[in-house]
Amino acid sequence: MTKSDTLKQNLIEAMGKSLGVVTTACKAVGCSRETFYRYCKEDSEFNEKIKDISNITLDFAESQLHKQISDGSTTATIFLLKTKGKDRGYVEKQQIEINEPKPFKWFDDE
Repeated sequence: MTKSDTLKQNLIEAMGKSLGVVTTACKAVGCSRETFYRYCKEDSEFNEKIKDISNITLDFAESQLHKQISDGSTTATIFLLKTKGKDRGYVEKQQIEINEPKPFKWFDDE
């Protein structure tokens, strides 16, 4: 195993422990963010493992949201409906009324 392979493996483990926070993972293994992103760009297998960790982190966050909803959090319930219930009408819309006494003039109307 090469030095870079060992570093990549350490980064993958650190990313899992940090829930996908790149800066935290890089600091934990003594690696720069630039090196991390270069590995992501140049090594498709490494990049896929990092994406998997990102998905696991998202799954964890969603499970925490569902737990908060189960515990009766109105805020968490509203958040879920606004983000995943859009197709059912749970969308915030803003209506803007302009009360202009004179007709609006375009700059090139003069």
